[in-house]
Amino acid sequence: MKTFKKGGITLNDNKLSASSAIKKLAIPEIAYIPLQQHSGAPAIPVVNINDRVKTGQLIAKAQGNFSANIHSSVSGTVKDIHEIKDPSGQLNKSFIIHTEGDEWLENIDRSTTLKKEITLSSEEIISKVIEAGIVGMGGATFPSHVKLTIPEGKNADVLIINGVECEPYLTADHRLMLEKGHEILVGIQILKKALGVEKAMIGIENNKPDAIEYLQKISKEYLEIDVVALKPKYPQGGEKQLIKALINREVPSGGLPIDVGVIVHNVGTVFAVYEAVQMNKPLFERIVTVSGKSLRNPSNFLVRIGTPVSELINATGGLPGDTGKIINGGPMMGKEISDIEIPVIKGTTGILILPKSEIKNLKTINCIRCAKCVDACPMGFEPYMLALLSENSNFKRIEKEIIMDCIECNSCAYICPSGRPVLDLIRQGKMKVKEIKNKSNN
Repeated sequence: MKTFKKGGITLNDNKLSASSAIKKLAIPEIAYIPLQQHSGAPAIPVVNINDRVKTGQLIAKAQGNFSANIHSSVSGTVKDIHEIKDPSGQLNKSFIIHTEGDEWLENIDRSTTLKKEITLSSEEIISKVIEAGIVGMGGATFPSHVKLTIPEGKNADVLIINGVECEPYLTADHRLMLEKGHEILVGIQILKKALGVEKAMIGIENNKPDAIEYLQKISKEYLEIDVVALKPKYPQGGEKQLIKALINREVPSGGLPIDVGVIVHNVGTVFAVYEAVQMNKPLFERIVTVSGKSLRNPSNFLVRIGTPVSELINATGGLPGDTGKIINGGPMMGKEISDIEIPVIKGTTGILILPKSEIKNLKTINCIRCAKCVDACPMGFEPYMLALLSENSNFKRIEKEIIMDCIECNSCAYICPSGRPVLDLIRQGKMKVKEIKNKSNN
């Protein structure tokens, strides 16, 4: 069975909510909608305090090519625009909207009828993606329209759809593939048309056999879409690892998938594209997994952007008494949060409640040179050395070791018997190298 060859680790998948069908979460009484839910500059408000807005209405316009439009997820009154903490822990200027009913923009098609016919041109599809504010739904939040605009001198011949969901506990993509399979396949056809490519592949780890079987069955109705089962191995959902596993192409150091003729999109992104192009629906809600071994009802919810995390936790039965850590995302790449009133944003894939018994608290000792991190690194690095160089501020050497190619999968720290914060040190090194580069360019 296909997988990437270099590094990687095997994890207990703990897909506790895999059989939990997607449920609509109640609309929040107050929505907290940040202006920055993407990798570029914050969007610029186009509505004011005391304005009344409808669900799906544009409330902030993208600022620059790597920014994304923001839409209201509720109908009601904009009571304030001020800084609140977002899931990364940073202060982010946000709309505070008090909900009044649920009045959607009239041009959004709210029917459940599948729309297979694609009438828009490539340019019109990209324009719709821009208008809808679609970003990478796997957590990276890179504006999707950028990937659909092939740079001059580059060519794409394969569209890869990431249905791997290799992080333990997370099942939002799994449920989406089971419940919205046809919409995803139409979305793939839309993306193929936008990119001008004929071939598409969906990569899914075989710990989701029902999703693989279902999509393989219905994909026969669509041209040039292959559904490929992959051997479970973390971090197979990384773009470079997925490309290597599926088509044996290697993205060069410092390069992008387009450098080897590939465009990669997450299944959640594909579904958002379907809704934008076929239903005229902007991105204002998403599927979020809420899971943990002590939760009463691990679940998958369809959640309006701006809903406080506390409301998701309450919908699963409340915060367990033995909670040791709350994580935004999965246990490997997610970030711990201390405030459950932070809002769900476009990049929120899951909320994980870890009991105290699940938290690994190894005493940190000196590196014993066991090389387990070297064996685990999917990029072929020597993580222990990068961490030591960063710790000793040897940033010139660390840059030569191509530290910026680190995908921050956390395999190194997870596998370390010395309890060393390997990834934290590497991240510090990356930040410093980036800072030095920016200064030299100015």
